[in-house]
Amino acid sequence: MSDTPFVIGDHTFTSRLFVGTGKYKDLATMKAAHDASGTECVTIAVRRIDLTGGDGSVLDMIGDHITLLPNTAGCFNADDAIRTARLAREALDTTLLKLEVLADPDSLLPDPVATIEAAKTLVGEGFTVLAYTSDDPIIARRLEDVGCAAVMPLGSAIGSGLGILNPRNIVRIKQHASVPIIVDAGVGTASDTCVAMELGVDGVLLNTAIALAGDPVRMARAMRDACTAGRDAFLAGRMPRNEFGAPSSPTKGTIGA
Repeated sequence: MSDTPFVIGDHTFTSRLFVGTGKYKDLATMKAAHDASGTECVTIAVRRIDLTGGDGSVLDMIGDHITLLPNTAGCFNADDAIRTARLAREALDTTLLKLEVLADPDSLLPDPVATIEAAKTLVGEGFTVLAYTSDDPIIARRLEDVGCAAVMPLGSAIGSGLGILNPRNIVRIKQHASVPIIVDAGVGTASDTCVAMELGVDGVLLNTAIALAGDPVRMARAMRDACTAGRDAFLAGRMPRNEFGAPSSPTKGTIGA
């Protein structure tokens, strides 16, 4: 299988790994990790950073060569998410948006009803919406139906590092989608990224797994390589699973016969 371009709205990406900007010990480490990850798209929490930029700011350290993906992190209802999205569009001159509406501050799980409500409004206003959601295939379908440019089911709860808890749900979401599917949240280490990509999703978005690693730059490189390896493994097609063992060498004839 040959690969296809990774396209979201008007943007085409070579890297299928999106990363964040929070929780780093300093901005220099953040920038070094971004560079090591090979990412071409970085998400920023609109409600938690200074959007005016300036020397030494988060925006300044990201640089012009990386696409900004503002997100509505910290919003717990549709109205706040819509207001935050509009602020991001005015301040950053972009319609690209990661829509995140959380149900409560304890679980940090998404509120699917409020997310769909906000998505309808923002799509209608011309935003390119990447919607963070649960791993429920029906909710994913509804978000695509209202016009989201990409759907981002969680692997597990934000910041949990538990990896992909329901891989069959992720596969089902991808099988029935006609927009890109990006696993977002819950990645803890490189193998989680590889597993996600082996499921056939179009990309992975993560932050904490790099930012809180003992060596964030080294972990960023590992995530880059895992993303590539997982994609290659999916495209290559894995061998069939068997209930019993099978010899590695042919027992009859010759190789190629």
